[in-house]
Amino acid sequence: MVSRGRLYDASVNPAFAAVADADMFGDAPVIGVATYEIVGKRCELTTLHSVREKTGVGTALIDAVKDAARAAGCSALWLITTNDNLHALRFYQRRGFRITAAHIDAMRVSRRLKPSIPMMGMDGIPLRDEIELEIDL
Repeated sequence: MVSRGRLYDASVNPAFAAVADADMFGDAPVIGVATYEIVGKRCELTTLHSVREKTGVGTALIDAVKDAARAAGCSALWLITTNDNLHALRFYQRRGFRITAAHIDAMRVSRRLKPSIPMMGMDGIPLRDEIELEIDL
C-alpha cells in the first residue's frame, strides 16, 4: 500500500477483525478488518474493510482502534483516502472525522512507488489526490 509517499505492508500492522456469529458447523467468518499504526501520540488507521456494509462493522472496528489508540496514549486518530473515494469520505465524516489536509497530486508520487495504481478511480473520477481526515481522541 502507498500513502503519503511511503510504500508499506499494512498486513504487518496491529489489527482488529470482526467475525460473524458461528454457523451450525462452528465456523465464524471474518466480516471486517482494520489495521493501524501508532507513531508517537498519533494513530493512523491504515486499512478498513467490511464485507457487510451498513451493519455497524466498520464503526465497531473504528471504535476498537480508537480504544487501542487511547490506551497507547494517542491524542488523535487519522487516515488517508483518495479523492475518488466519496463513500469513505462520507462514512468517516459521519463518524466525526474532519478533513484536515488535501495532498494535491499525491497520486503522482504514489504511482512512482506502485505503478499499478490506476489513473481512473471510482465512479469515473480521476485518481489524483490524497485526503487526510482526523478525529481527536
